Amino acid sequence: MKRFFCAAMLLTASATTACADAVAGAPRTILFIGNSFTFGANSPAHYYKPETVTDLNGPGATGKTVGGVPAMFKAFTKQAGLDYTVSVETVGGKGMDFHYAEKRALIDKPWDVVVMHGYSTLDQANPGNPALLIQSAKQMTGMLRARNPKSEIWLDATWSRADQTYPEGKPWHGKPIQQMGRDIAAAYYQAAKDAKVTGVVPVGLAWNRAFDTGFADDNPYDGIAAGKIDLWSYDHYHASIFGYYLEALMVFGKVTGKDPLSLGDKESVAEDMGFAARETHALQPIAHDQMQSR
Repeated sequence: MKRFFCAAMLLTASATTACADAVAGAPRTILFIGNSFTFGANSPAHYYKPETVTDLNGPGATGKTVGGVPAMFKAFTKQAGLDYTVSVETVGGKGMDFHYAEKRALIDKPWDVVVMHGYSTLDQANPGNPALLIQSAKQMTGMLRARNPKSEIWLDATWSRADQTYPEGKPWHGKPIQQMGRDIAAAYYQAAKDAKVTGVVPVGLAWNRAFDTGFADDNPYDGIAAGKIDLWSYDHYHASIFGYYLEALMVFGKVTGKDPLSLGDKESVAEDMGFAARETHALQPIAHDQMQSR
């Protein structure tokens, strides 16, 4: 059964108002700021329908613009009857501090919605230390809200990296795979509180739910168990198309206030990517359940 939820799932009065506007079909601008975890490196997401979004950095070395999670989000909103103008500004291996310092000319505009995230270990030089994330989230939010005080700003809390957990000598070695995701989420919730943003998109916690339910394999280093999917790509660092799809579902649910289950069995991105019915049927409920949880 398709379900719908809105204000109860969002965190502030401004987000509730924005949700009502989106449901009514009012066109809204949204900017995604991030790195390879946004543009979908190592997967078919990378160049998925780039014509549906505006890549503010223009064509890269390949001569192509990116689609990534923003293009999947655009496809979801179109299916839901919502009107979003989607832009993306991404640079591989960089956090919000880089975008604030180097990309202000592109991003310092009055966006209706912004979705952004930092480096995958919080701080590349000091893995697990949330200080840089907290500082840069506050700087970015101050800049964006100066342009549009009503702007919705969402922090996209990323996932556990198997390559930072299973090999010896890595920061999360010896801990369960879910721990990095929990640590990342805790840092993002603290950054959200300090910066007074709209809320957090807990993507890493949704990944943890996929592990805990047995749908996704939690250790790609020992092979993928029969009947399970791999949320990571071949480097055990970036996401597979399944991982990016789950990220896009979470962003869709949080930003629009619509239940990911409302996309239904014939969701077009899943069909474009060749998902089996059971895969679509599992990923949408995982996103739904995680949004109900937090």
